[in-house]
Amino acid sequence: MINKQNLWFVTLFSLILVLGIYYISMDDEALQTLASDNTSKETVEIAESDVLVALRVAEDEEIMQSMQTYQDILLDDAATIEEKNDAYEALQALNTAKGEVEKIEKLISNTYNYDSFVKINGDSISVVISAKEHSSEIANKIIRTVQSLYDKQKYITVKFEA
Repeated sequence: MINKQNLWFVTLFSLILVLGIYYISMDDEALQTLASDNTSKETVEIAESDVLVALRVAEDEEIMQSMQTYQDILLDDAATIEEKNDAYEALQALNTAKGEVEKIEKLISNTYNYDSFVKINGDSISVVISAKEHSSEIANKIIRTVQSLYDKQKYITVKFEA
């Protein structure tokens, strides 16, 4: 009987073998083209607020810890079916929330041209905007825009960070 670890090993080994054979069989011209494409001098500069980066990193670490906990429950042989179902549903909820966060951040970016950080916790949504200009009028517009995505009333807060 093949266990998961052996299956992963065989799969990854096969992938490495196929890529190695492909690399060896490439002609010199294709390798030169590939090498020149990877060493281009173009640089893309993305400026984002340090506060937003710190918030994203903290949120990502928190989500990764939660996901690891739920995955451990799913892989635990001693866990009951009910515990595994709850862990699976929690993982799905995390993925759904992450999708909503990305959707809201993209909407704010496209509509108002602001970098933002969004955190969803149940019925409350916290939005942190990176802007020098602090305006209650813009905050109200953002709140209305975010609320328009939901049927149920949400508690939405907007905070400006310079």
